[in-house]
Amino acid sequence: MVGAQQQGGTLACPGHRHLGAGQRAAQQFGGRHAPDRHRPLAQQPCRHWCGGIRRRRGSRYGRAPMTLVLAHLSDLHLPPEAGPTLRQLFGKRLLSYLAWQRKRPRRKELPLPHLLEDLAGFAPDAIAVTGDLTHFALPDEFRAGRAFLARLGPPGKVLAIPGNHDALVPVPWAAGLGQWAEWMRGDTEAFAGFPFLRRMGDVAIIGLSSAVPTAPGLASGRLGREQLDRLATLLAETGRQGLCRVVLIHHPPLGENRRRGLDDRAALMQVLARHGAEMLLHGHSHRPALLPVAGPAGQVLPSIGVPQALAGAGHRHLARWHLYRIGPEGGGWALETLVRGYDPAVDRFRSLGRWRLRLGRAVGEAAVSIAA
Repeated sequence: MVGAQQQGGTLACPGHRHLGAGQRAAQQFGGRHAPDRHRPLAQQPCRHWCGGIRRRRGSRYGRAPMTLVLAHLSDLHLPPEAGPTLRQLFGKRLLSYLAWQRKRPRRKELPLPHLLEDLAGFAPDAIAVTGDLTHFALPDEFRAGRAFLARLGPPGKVLAIPGNHDALVPVPWAAGLGQWAEWMRGDTEAFAGFPFLRRMGDVAIIGLSSAVPTAPGLASGRLGREQLDRLATLLAETGRQGLCRVVLIHHPPLGENRRRGLDDRAALMQVLARHGAEMLLHGHSHRPALLPVAGPAGQVLPSIGVPQALAGAGHRHLARWHLYRIGPEGGGWALETLVRGYDPAVDRFRSLGRWRLRLGRAVGEAAVSIAA
C-alpha cells in the first residue's frame, strides 16, 4: 500500500464529466442540469452512476450489496466573522489567536462557495467531516459550523466528528459541540455519545471523538478506554454482519509525533488488529496521507487523510477533498478514490488524480492499483 501513485483524470461516466469547476461539472447531469443552490448538497440529484461501479436497482436497503458514494473533507477552520473578544482570549485560545494573526498575512483561505460549488457537482450519497470546523472554539464559530453542516445536507446524510480545535478550551455543550449534535449521531434519533454507528446500506460508518482540551503547546488527542471498548464491540458486531466498516477519527493513528498525535494510538491499533475494519478516514495533519494499518490475520486497512478543505495560497498543501466509491468486489470490497484539489491558476477545484484499493488484502498482496 505504501508508495501508491495517483494518476490524472476523473471517475466520471460519459454523461457526468467533471471538467474542473463544480458548476460546469453539475451541468453535465442529464444535459442541462445544474445544482439548486438553496438545496443541501447531499440532496442534489445525480442522473448518472459514476466511476464504473453501478448500484443494483433497489439495493439501498435491500440484501444485494450496494455502492456508497462518500465525500470526505476535513479541517475547515471556518474563518470567524469577528475575532475573539478580550474576555475570550485566555490560555490556549490566546496562543492560538497570536499564531493565527502571525500567519494570516501570508496564508489565504478559499471562499466557502468554491468548496460548496465543487461538492454540489458530485451529489454524494453521504458526506463525512472529520473535525476542526472551528479555529478558536468560539460560540460564534460553533454556530457557523452548524450553518455549514446544514448547508451540506440533512443529518441523515452528513456525519461530523470534532477535532482538537473544536476542543481548544472547554466550552459548555449547548454553546459548543451541542450545536452539531444532529450530525454527530448514529442510527438513533438523538446524540448518544461516541462512538456512534451509522448504517448506510452495506456500509457501517463509525464516528470517534479524539477531541480533548490539552495543555498549551500540544495538539494531541485521546479516545479513552470507554470509547475503545465500545469501538471493539461495534467492529466485532458489524464485521459479523459482513458490513464494510469505515472509521472516522480526527487524529491519525500513524504519522504524527507525540505533541500532535493520538495519546492512546497503541490501544487503537490493538483494537484494529484484533477486530479489523475496512478503512479509516482522518484529518488533523493538513496533508494528504495513505498509510497501512495492521488488521487481523495479516490484513492491512488504509488510513486515509485529507488536507484542509479551504487552504488557499500560502499553505503548504492547498485545499483538497476526496470522493470515495465503496462497492462489492469478489466477495470483499473495493474503494475508488477521486482527489479534488484547488488550482489557483484557474481559481477552482479540479481533479488531481484517482486511485483504487481492494480492501482487506493481506500484507504482500497488491492492495493498491491505479483505476482504469
